[in-house]
Amino acid sequence: MTAAWRSRVWLSGLAALLAVAVHGAAQAQADEARARKIVGGVCFVCHGMDGNSASEVFPRLAGQHAEYTARQLHHFKSGQRKSTAMADMVAKLTPDEMLALGRYFEKQPVTPEPVKDPDLAAVGRYLYLHGNKFSGVPACASCHGPQALGTVQLPRLAGQHATYLDNQLRQFHQRERTNDNAVMHAIVVKMTPLEMAAVAEYLGSQ
Repeated sequence: MTAAWRSRVWLSGLAALLAVAVHGAAQAQADEARARKIVGGVCFVCHGMDGNSASEVFPRLAGQHAEYTARQLHHFKSGQRKSTAMADMVAKLTPDEMLALGRYFEKQPVTPEPVKDPDLAAVGRYLYLHGNKFSGVPACASCHGPQALGTVQLPRLAGQHATYLDNQLRQFHQRERTNDNAVMHAIVVKMTPLEMAAVAEYLGSQ
């Protein structure tokens, strides 16, 4: 193979890579525009345009892992996670749109809330990092990470509304949360209402 031939092959490969990159960037822009349109038409009412919901009843979606958000939307649509309101919101969404929404919200900056009860948050910090060896509650950090950033499979908890987190823990405790229940129920069933509130208060400020 001559040097000129190798050069042509290299340039052809480079051109192909550039074409793929340009196509990928264009697709990403199109997906973001589509997601922004959906958010502006529906999601913003409860979750805000940037995913930082003003009401503690609704979760913050900003900074959440795209795959996790998309999976929750799919569960709402399939009925695996029960919510009359969300079932209506996601009824017409396609899997591609769910992932586009997840990617849109993942890029939004998170706005943690100030601690309302420092003493309660201190208890929550200990429980989150170390658990409660006396009652068998494992450290939350063992799954969600020391900074509560989660993974693509497990949700980011840092910066989430304390009230929303407390409500979700209580739903897991009562088996009212209808997805991700098996693992979480086994943990939360050992927690007291005080411990749930403390962990939620700590995480809301992270």
